[in-house]
Amino acid sequence: MMKHIYSVGQVNTYIKNMFAQDFMLHRISVKGEVSNCKYHSSGHIYFSLKDSTGTIPAVMFAGNRPKGLQFRMRDGDHVVVGGSVEVYERDGRYQLYAREITLDGAGALFLRFEALKKELYEMGMFAQEYKQPIPKYIQTLGIVTAPTGAAIQDIRNISHRRNPYVQLVLYPALVQGDGAAQSIVNGIRALEQLGVDAMIVGRGGGSIEDLWAFNEEIVARAIFECRIPVISAVGHETDTTIADYVADLRAPTPSAAAEIAVYDYRQYREGLLMMKSTLDIRMREHMNLEYQKLEQFKTKLSYLSPQIIVNNKKQYLADLEDKLVQHMRNRLQIHKHEVQLLAQKLEAGSPLKKLSQGFSYVTDQAGNPVVSIENVAAGDQITVHTVDGKIKAEITQTSPWGK
Repeated sequence: MMKHIYSVGQVNTYIKNMFAQDFMLHRISVKGEVSNCKYHSSGHIYFSLKDSTGTIPAVMFAGNRPKGLQFRMRDGDHVVVGGSVEVYERDGRYQLYAREITLDGAGALFLRFEALKKELYEMGMFAQEYKQPIPKYIQTLGIVTAPTGAAIQDIRNISHRRNPYVQLVLYPALVQGDGAAQSIVNGIRALEQLGVDAMIVGRGGGSIEDLWAFNEEIVARAIFECRIPVISAVGHETDTTIADYVADLRAPTPSAAAEIAVYDYRQYREGLLMMKSTLDIRMREHMNLEYQKLEQFKTKLSYLSPQIIVNNKKQYLADLEDKLVQHMRNRLQIHKHEVQLLAQKLEAGSPLKKLSQGFSYVTDQAGNPVVSIENVAAGDQITVHTVDGKIKAEITQTSPWGK
């Protein structure tokens, strides 16, 4: 029996036709992880889809990219590829020709996340000028989270440790699943109406699906419009949600949010005690300095005291009086001596002394002293004054000396 012998091309064409006749392969969607992704200079994208059971090569031509691919595809992305499976005759292998590629599961949510993030950013809801400062010393702390779980327990423990006097007000909200976003919004508005000093909105970590309620626009708007400062605390440190961008402050974890919101009472108390000690020391130093100044003023005042001044003036006057008396005594002694000398001189020239020595004082009838014989003539009446009286006489004769 003659065997039919076919060329390679014939076999590849036959297989290609078989694929072409399979309607399912014309419109198929394949889910898998992207690997060996390469963007060609022509605009085509060559990649492979793989899962735990196998691998299939794929290509998206440049003409399909504008409508069929809305993100930058990378190795590791989990995608759903819509297209057809056909045979490439030249290589004799089949591959997936992609017309549309979308992210699978979390990837699709990530696209929604990025789109909302961009929209709210452009609206200015992330702007720093709208951020409210978190009060340093609060009395009431509102918490919007699930009533059970690690998040509320961490916040309670840390808050009580830092300051047991801060009142915690919990709004038990749904943080995952249907109705979670509206429940969070209701909690924010209820605590705002209550008038707490600050608010923590958050939950523990999880997948993007678990945290999705905090990526909803209604939650973002509720946080943005809240008049109470809001601290977001969603997930672990690496998790980021739309709520984190809108909140007045983002904490990497619920524990960190409690650390930020509740001031450390013990540290504050220690600070006060330290300030009190410093104040006491400075007060004592200041009082000692002022006491020294007071003593200096007291000493200076003792010199400037009116009583001291009066006493000093009195002493000065007394000294002047003593000096004056002494000076007067000295002057009197000097003048007394001068008077004695003058008295002696006066006594020496006194008429009485002359008279007592035998000399007489002669006056004419008019009482004028007779000092010359020319003052009288014979027959004139004269008076002779002696030491014990006067004598009346008459001139009988006058003669000059020598005759």
